[in-house]
Amino acid sequence: MTTSSDLVLKNCRVDDSKPLVDIEIKDGKIAKLGANLGGGRILDVGGDVVVPTFIESHIHPDKALLERIKPNVEGTLAGALRITGELKRSFVQEEVTSRARQVLKMLISNGTTIARVHPDTDPLAGLTGFKSMLALKDEYEGLIDLQIVAFPQEGLVKFPGAYEVIEEALKLGADVVGGCPYNENRFEDTKKHIDLVFGLAKKYSKDLDFHADFGDDINDLRSRAIDYIIEKTINEGYQGRVTVGHMITLASVDPSVLETTIGKMKEARINVVPLPATDLYMGGRSDRSRVRRAVLNPVPFVKGGVNIAFSSNNIRNAFTPFGKGDLLLIGSLYEHVAQLGSIIDQKMLLDMITYNAARILRIENSYGLEPGKNADLVVLGTKAISDVFLDIPVRRYVIKRGKIIYRSEFIEMRNF
Repeated sequence: MTTSSDLVLKNCRVDDSKPLVDIEIKDGKIAKLGANLGGGRILDVGGDVVVPTFIESHIHPDKALLERIKPNVEGTLAGALRITGELKRSFVQEEVTSRARQVLKMLISNGTTIARVHPDTDPLAGLTGFKSMLALKDEYEGLIDLQIVAFPQEGLVKFPGAYEVIEEALKLGADVVGGCPYNENRFEDTKKHIDLVFGLAKKYSKDLDFHADFGDDINDLRSRAIDYIIEKTINEGYQGRVTVGHMITLASVDPSVLETTIGKMKEARINVVPLPATDLYMGGRSDRSRVRRAVLNPVPFVKGGVNIAFSSNNIRNAFTPFGKGDLLLIGSLYEHVAQLGSIIDQKMLLDMITYNAARILRIENSYGLEPGKNADLVVLGTKAISDVFLDIPVRRYVIKRGKIIYRSEFIEMRNF
């Protein structure tokens, strides 16, 4: 018995070097890519770009939208940690959930339907942010898929009770164990922090995601923990299951050190996620001349065989007082900061928020533009894939498991 398609997208640009194709969707999956497909509901996108939906591989909805409540006037990492710590003490479940819900709506309207979220899970916030993300994971099922990281922002060694909070989150259903080894008092404690989270990851069979090497001082070993993370990853047999975010110290080291580190990261199959908005905003604050950009250039990592993505990180809080959950906007910033101007660079950037990010979340078997993959797609109001970060186009349609979950209110403007 032949069943009709749920939806057929006509005249889609999926490759700048090839003709337009149709995409047939059945039962929430991509059934076929080809020419002259029909059956079921037809949506002709008129030659516009269609890509898999974007993936936020590192974002904090629980502490978003706090800038208007208490701004970080000095703009430093120390100031952001202090102010956010003060605010977390008074977190209330409903209020945190409300702010995080606003962020999820931003993400969906901007074409993101998959995210790895990092709620602060520590003695200051307790499990408030974590439980908010658990609730929203259920509430937004079918709209956005969430991986929840149990994230010890305040450190583990220096803060009594922090380890117990993280372990409780794992028992409640955390998908990933987080780490913040730079936020300890001594390098020996940084290493102990790393040991502890690896222990939890092994105990609960979880992947690891570190906020690591987030600092300007390349001589402070707390911000040069990547070598120890690499060592632990290999010794514990965790190759391909560890991600490190920020890594701004690597943007300041000698090129030979960077090259050696990239080689070791490839061996350990460690993923890296720069956060361009936050890293640029907070990095180099102590520089009085030759102020650093403090943002990793992705090209050496790609050439060195290291999987690299980028993400929004924070939205309108003490760490990053701007943003709207738009990965194309972050990508446009990134291409300026890292001087990525070629057509090859544009393709690389798009891969970073699609296929590369999918490898980080380990969902590549269900993600992409191939028959059998989930029909999680976004139709962009531009005619060339190489123009996506140049145009930052309207998200015409956002499709999740074959269902249209968002349509731009400004679609009619395309005919003007």
